[in-house]
Amino acid sequence: MADPARARKIADRIKEVIAANLHQVIKDPDLGFVTITDVRVTGDLQHASVFYTVFGDDAQRDHSIEIMRAHRGKLRSLVGKQLGIRLTPTLDLFVDGLPETASHIEDLLASAKERDEELARSRTDAMPAGEADPYRTKGDDEQPPSAPE
Repeated sequence: MADPARARKIADRIKEVIAANLHQVIKDPDLGFVTITDVRVTGDLQHASVFYTVFGDDAQRDHSIEIMRAHRGKLRSLVGKQLGIRLTPTLDLFVDGLPETASHIEDLLASAKERDEELARSRTDAMPAGEADPYRTKGDDEQPPSAPE
């Protein structure tokens, strides 16, 4: 089991190497705008999960995913040469769902804001259902106790 700090350093280095050299390794003009978002390395330094996003429509995203999967071996070879560690970790490529999740959260926040504004508009013309002050205070309908004679 490796040191967690070392695993983080290796993950950061893998991210830098892949991001900087992606278009030199994969020389396919159909590869879309790919961004490496995160890399996570297991504690034994044997496996690395590479998360990436693809900018574009669904067809371009699907095509870029196929290209990335086809060139996974070349990316691993690049990582092995650049890292210089004894064992090169295997690379598992995952499409990062972060942009879709962020978009969904923004939509939810926008709808909540609209509901809040609608509620605030409905409160401006609202009238109380009962009296203006429904609570009894001293002096209301109470007779002060009379002094005994």
